[in-house]
Amino acid sequence: MNKVWLITGASSGFGRAIAEAAVADGDVVVGAARRPEALDDLVAAHPGQVEALRLDVTDPAAIDAAVQGVVARHGRMDVLVNNAGRTHVGAFEETADAELRDLFDLHVFGPAALVRAVLPHMRERRSGAVVQMSSMGGQMSFAGFSAYSGTKFALEGMSEALADEVREYGVKVLIVEPGAFRTSLFDGASASPESEAYAGSVGVTRRMIAEGAGKQPGDPAKAAALILAALDAEVTPLRLPLGEDAVVAVLGHLDQVRDDVTAWEKRTRATAFNAPE
Repeated sequence: MNKVWLITGASSGFGRAIAEAAVADGDVVVGAARRPEALDDLVAAHPGQVEALRLDVTDPAAIDAAVQGVVARHGRMDVLVNNAGRTHVGAFEETADAELRDLFDLHVFGPAALVRAVLPHMRERRSGAVVQMSSMGGQMSFAGFSAYSGTKFALEGMSEALADEVREYGVKVLIVEPGAFRTSLFDGASASPESEAYAGSVGVTRRMIAEGAGKQPGDPAKAAALILAALDAEVTPLRLPLGEDAVVAVLGHLDQVRDDVTAWEKRTRATAFNAPE
């Protein structure tokens, strides 16, 4: 039986690429976006197979109504892809509370509300998949990405627990961690006001974003194909880094974590009440 997908941020980038890959597989796609008219061409090319839905993932009431509507129209919900998002650059000290809260609403609270809305349907059918579009910045970070990575770290931590909770119901969780892919993510980047204090660190990141837009090496269509393959695999990985840069960065970060732990291992193991001095 063909799957029914709900994909947020489906108007461009990874969302659009995943939607096109699912359609090519013969599945039904509900593409959610703040500007659903950007999906008009895909809807026209695949009548009855693609539906465009206006949705702001930071609106909890709209989320519940959207999910109930999809289930009512299509009878089920097989795959949720939490893809809506944007990048943000700014030093930790430069990032205002409102900017941080807005980013958490988009990358954490919105996806969480969507997961809560779809899980009862998936649990009842004892099947389904949740795809969380994170980033290599969900496992490691560097100057300028404290706010962005903070939201992705939170999403990944919640999703790891989620995977443990829903496994018994036949529901898969896949955390996708792309590196630099040629999407519009950099085009829609927000930024905190720049200060001279961090010009030597965050300034480098700002220039990277400005100069890298449209030149990223990653192909979203190839990424989408791999995501579908991972979901169809007998054993779906919890995490899927995408791109040479993501694999190198994530593995390098894991090595650094191991080095930090082993350097202090003897002393940290000796912190129990009954441990020898």
